[in-house]
Amino acid sequence: MKNILIPTDFSNNAWNALKYAQQLFKNENCNFYLLHISDYLDISEVSIHPENRANIIVQQTVLIKKQLNDLLKLVKTSSINKKHNYHVLHDHDFFIESIKKHLLEKKISLIVMGTKGASGLRKNIIGSNAGDVITKVQCNALIIPKGVGFSKPEEVAFPTDYNIFYSHNILDAISEILLLNNGNIRVMNVSKTKSDLTQSQEENKEYLSDFLNERFPKKNSFHTITNKKVTSAIQCFVESREVDMIIMVAKDLNLLQQVLFDSLVEKVSFHTTVPFFVVHE
Repeated sequence: MKNILIPTDFSNNAWNALKYAQQLFKNENCNFYLLHISDYLDISEVSIHPENRANIIVQQTVLIKKQLNDLLKLVKTSSINKKHNYHVLHDHDFFIESIKKHLLEKKISLIVMGTKGASGLRKNIIGSNAGDVITKVQCNALIIPKGVGFSKPEEVAFPTDYNIFYSHNILDAISEILLLNNGNIRVMNVSKTKSDLTQSQEENKEYLSDFLNERFPKKNSFHTITNKKVTSAIQCFVESREVDMIIMVAKDLNLLQQVLFDSLVEKVSFHTTVPFFVVHE
């Protein structure tokens, strides 16, 4: 049974992320945990008597419970997949602390979140909840851009600089995504110059190639693109290949920084049209 955590603020973006996950894992046995986290700071900073503050927490909890129950009813009436079970959770806590707590308690293997904006990740993920999940929580995360409907991940792009060793956890996570819809994986290396790979990079590439050729023969290909701007190269690749999903490894900090958190990212449109699957070891 796969346990999936979906933080929700009851927005259309959170609902869209849930619908995407339902479609992606429609043939898998899943527990979906819908978690709403009330801002701990807002409550603790209320400058009133402690007894009144406690009353505010109680009142807010009653309201949130009603919203969660309404959401649960909506989910159950709109989804008839017998393989899927749903649970609602509510916390008064700091966002990341709450996520980490439920990660352990519910044995979560995947977090699914929606992004808010049409102007790219820079304005909406840096410093936001989704950005914190990607960088601070040791759990695979699937990020669904605003308004992006489900499309089978038949063409999956995997940008990499071959600077990391691909552990079993990384390869297993990639394999799972590919097996869900019999997808093709397109490994792409972006180089600012035409310089050769180092010995370490060559060894990592060979290891990855051997694994993919054994597990997904004729379903993988390797590409090298020379471009001074990594995001521009990925942009062209995503558009030309009609990519349905981009996979990145959180351990690949340099590349992750350039693709997800670079100051130019807000000008790159693929961040608003293609889901990102960020893998942790």
